[in-house]
Amino acid sequence: MRILVLTAICLMSAISRVAAADPLDGNWAFYGGDAGGSRYSPLDQINKTNVTELKPAWELHTGDVSDGSDGRPKSEFEGTPIVVGGTMYLSTPFNRVLALDPETGTEKWNFDPKIDLKEHYSEGLVNRGVTFWSDLSGTDGGSCHQRIFLATIDARLFALDASTGRPCADFGVRGQIDLKEGITNIKRRGEYEETSAPAVIDDLVIVGSSIADNDRVNSPDGAVRAYDARSGMLRWSWHPIERALAPTGAGNVWSTISVDARRGLVFVPTGSASPDYHGVKRPGDNKWANSVVALSAKTGELVWGFQLVHHDLWDYDTAAQPVLATLRRDGRDTPVVIQGNKTGNLFILNRETGQPVFAVEERPVPKSDSEGEDAAPTQPFPLSPPVLAAQQLTAKDAWGINPEEREACRTRLERLRTDGIFTPPSVQGTVAFPGNLGGMNWSSGAFDQKRQIFVTNINNLPMEVHLIPRDQYKPVENAAQQGTLRAEVSPQHGTPYGMSREVLHSPLGFPCNPPPWGELVAVDLSNGSIRWRVPLGTTADMIKNPANIVRGTPNLGGPIVTAGGLTFIASAMDNYLRAFDTETGAELWRGRLPSGGQAMPATYLAGYNGKQFIVIAAGGHGKLGTNLGDSVIAYSLP
Repeated sequence: MRILVLTAICLMSAISRVAAADPLDGNWAFYGGDAGGSRYSPLDQINKTNVTELKPAWELHTGDVSDGSDGRPKSEFEGTPIVVGGTMYLSTPFNRVLALDPETGTEKWNFDPKIDLKEHYSEGLVNRGVTFWSDLSGTDGGSCHQRIFLATIDARLFALDASTGRPCADFGVRGQIDLKEGITNIKRRGEYEETSAPAVIDDLVIVGSSIADNDRVNSPDGAVRAYDARSGMLRWSWHPIERALAPTGAGNVWSTISVDARRGLVFVPTGSASPDYHGVKRPGDNKWANSVVALSAKTGELVWGFQLVHHDLWDYDTAAQPVLATLRRDGRDTPVVIQGNKTGNLFILNRETGQPVFAVEERPVPKSDSEGEDAAPTQPFPLSPPVLAAQQLTAKDAWGINPEEREACRTRLERLRTDGIFTPPSVQGTVAFPGNLGGMNWSSGAFDQKRQIFVTNINNLPMEVHLIPRDQYKPVENAAQQGTLRAEVSPQHGTPYGMSREVLHSPLGFPCNPPPWGELVAVDLSNGSIRWRVPLGTTADMIKNPANIVRGTPNLGGPIVTAGGLTFIASAMDNYLRAFDTETGAELWRGRLPSGGQAMPATYLAGYNGKQFIVIAAGGHGKLGTNLGDSVIAYSLP
């Protein structure tokens, strides 16, 4: 056998029934590296002394890319491979699953769920990854004893034989489950989707959902559901919002779920209640939307919840995967959940109780001036760590590459409400800063346990948000559809207002706030301080005039950290994979990518001698506007 990666996963029943490989084996067994999403690898062959020698080892072209020109949505290659037992498993934007030799990139098998590539999916053509599960209850080696779970953009859950890619006939109906069944208020195709890898714990596979934003009050139910990993039978459901309290939907878990097998807990990051920018029909805090919630793995019952944003009016989803870690502080080890948010606030919570480890205070925030809106009077702010992203933008802060650009931005800002973070949307127009891209988005962060350093990428990107009175909405929608209005618009049916949002930009298209517009930030969790922050990426791939190049671009993807003292990340709008010194933030290496790297990398061992590889999907992102492609690239030392 050519791959020297240990395959003794089935011997781990003493730990859990989760298909979890010991990271020391050189696997990357889950989307987030481990079941708790730490994004950490103990591998150190590639380290600060030799990272400059990294070279491409292999490149695979999946063939799955769409630029939107033929009626299909644009593709977004956000997938991160997993590597288990000598095989790499990867999902493409077309939701196909590929099994590869991790040393060479040679295909072993592929599976095509045959989604409708011309359907109008609210999230575009995207899939972030798959999940491996091993059945530890029976005899090794049988068909579907080891399974790959895939949740597709058209809301189906597949169980595939990990060795062949064939659907497992005993799961659901011929290997699949229709996840739309049992969900209320689905009114059209493409508004209820799956974009993230399922979670597994014991003999359960757990999924949330992605639900179209801003369409109406009574959006589909945002239930989290657990299915029997063998049969596909529904075992439990948890609903983030009680419909008896408000006739609203969503609050859904569209990002990645984390699990703690030893404690029997499932950690879900919830999105906003529907619609995002007006809450007249959903009074109160709307618990448990915009929260991190711990559920019992056995029953799905609520163990604890912590709400990061009350009565969300800004699309401030809890989009980042909860990171489970052990905090070393005051001579004691405390199990914690590290939870970021699009606001740029970072919360450190006790994993068993949900209580803040660093103090959190409720502070007064601006009131709403829109009809019927009862905005939350206060919002939670952690006293430490400090806020990771900028939260205030006024006319005096206007930026431009020349005086004319700066003056145009200043004039635009003067017309808008700019009372700081949590300023409610208005008919006049409101600056939402950070905007709905974050702060922290689905990229999440990575935790180096030894160094007690948490690293994450953030966005400093303002949005201009308008509430549009119902009798004025249709002409605005028509203008957006015809391309004469650059803003994104949504009807918000059931409220007095539609809405529009767009990046607050200058005439030349530059954001109106001072750069950097994207950063990589390291937090020292031993004392709750910012260790370092650096601009992430440059605009050199988009702007040819060297005088106008800016450091720090908007970004989507995410970092990983390794025992070699390195943080690897692409994510920015230039086409590079970079390695940073985890302790200092110094950029030590960068490798050119053929397309945008809006995906989290992974690292693993492969080959006779157990060589360390770094792999990333480089296929760009249709919505972010980076170069599109279909590459998967692995790097190693010579």
